[in-house]
Amino acid sequence: MGSTLAEKVWNEHLVRRGTGDEPDLLYIDLHLVHEVTSPQAFEGLRLADRPVRRPDLTLATEDHNVPTDGAELPIADPVSRTQVETLRKNCADFGVRLHPMGDSEQGIVHVVGPQLGLTQPGTTVVCGDSHTSTHGAFGALAFGIGTSEVEHVLATQTLPLRPFRTMAVNIEGTLRPGVTSKDVILAVIAKIGTGGGQGYVLEYRGSAVESMTMEARMTMCNMSIEAGARAGMIAPDETTFAYLEGRQHAPRGSDWDEAVAYWKSLRTDDDAVYDAEVTIDADELTPFVTWGTNPGQGLPLGERVPDPETISDEESRTATEKALEYMGLRAGTPLRDISVDTVFLGSCTNGRIEDLRTAAGILRDHKVADDVRMLVVPGSMRVRQQAEEEGLHEVFEAAGAEWRQAGCSMCLGMNPDQLTPGERSASTSNRNFEGRQGKGGRTHLVSPVVAAATAVRGTLSSPEDL
Repeated sequence: MGSTLAEKVWNEHLVRRGTGDEPDLLYIDLHLVHEVTSPQAFEGLRLADRPVRRPDLTLATEDHNVPTDGAELPIADPVSRTQVETLRKNCADFGVRLHPMGDSEQGIVHVVGPQLGLTQPGTTVVCGDSHTSTHGAFGALAFGIGTSEVEHVLATQTLPLRPFRTMAVNIEGTLRPGVTSKDVILAVIAKIGTGGGQGYVLEYRGSAVESMTMEARMTMCNMSIEAGARAGMIAPDETTFAYLEGRQHAPRGSDWDEAVAYWKSLRTDDDAVYDAEVTIDADELTPFVTWGTNPGQGLPLGERVPDPETISDEESRTATEKALEYMGLRAGTPLRDISVDTVFLGSCTNGRIEDLRTAAGILRDHKVADDVRMLVVPGSMRVRQQAEEEGLHEVFEAAGAEWRQAGCSMCLGMNPDQLTPGERSASTSNRNFEGRQGKGGRTHLVSPVVAAATAVRGTLSSPEDL
């Protein structure tokens, strides 16, 4: 029997196969670090008098707590300032490479890794952040880990893990204009639920996936965790190789040729068997938005807010009632009639140059509605620089949007960019949990083009509504 992509990468990184109740021990190729989940891990090393085993395979950047406006000033919030300063001290003490605020490569960790060419097919990538699944778009086995696991990787460059199951997510067909990979993954999560991928590595396959750019693939893999999966992966192909070639840390010369030959061998074997399969018809998809308080509570934009009274399952009905109460929505309301106060374009899900380009294309020659605030936050300082070289910042500013510096920003409300209680946003981020973007804030997850159209009309909208 053949092997799946995930199984091939797993087997290539086995240090020791577990026996009985013992987990396998896996070698880790790349460890990404930021200021939120690393302080206790570094302190554990310090107390045990241990060094970082492979500082050359460890990269840190400041992203979650950093302000995106006035980043040249001292961080005002004392907790955020302490976390950032602690990361700087830890990286200096342990010899870990750090991209701090003001550095040309600073940004969201899951944007920085790929743009530097550090994320490569067939590698294992971990970070103390659940959206590490982003890197699976390259054919890497990438997943988030907890603080104790962060310490274990820092100390040993290995991680004890139990094997995952595999699920094929087949996405066949052609996406309509205005439909993006963000809509695809929201549709997948709505279909299998926020727990449907639990215990699985999802492998996205099919003609629709093969036609996607690398940035679109990263968006899809990024939100695998929102389906409960441990990771999401896409087999590397010519699109992957074209993205990587020439990047700072990509192989060169004969090393490149050898790497590509190996990367091509990672594709799932024809006779491999998945533990589960799901199929999505790309031809039928339209722009998706969430209406509730988890990423699985989403519908096509042309639908209406669901009515709990029509739901027979008691648990689902109760969850819907609770979500509508928090979101301040009335059953039966057309989704296109829901007005927003804020539009957020950014995050590790949709803060790349392609996302900014598509949104700017919608906003060009339009104005953000008078009663709407729009924040545009590049995923990294390199993305910001590229956007400015292309004049995208001028489009955003002319439309009335705020052009910010790089960081996680309003995705998670651990920095000054937050919603106020009752404020409603259309957000290109990945989570719409209660209070995720600020205490009492209400979040609708959308694609970059839906975000741009929503900013113009003031209600949840798609480009065709303009």
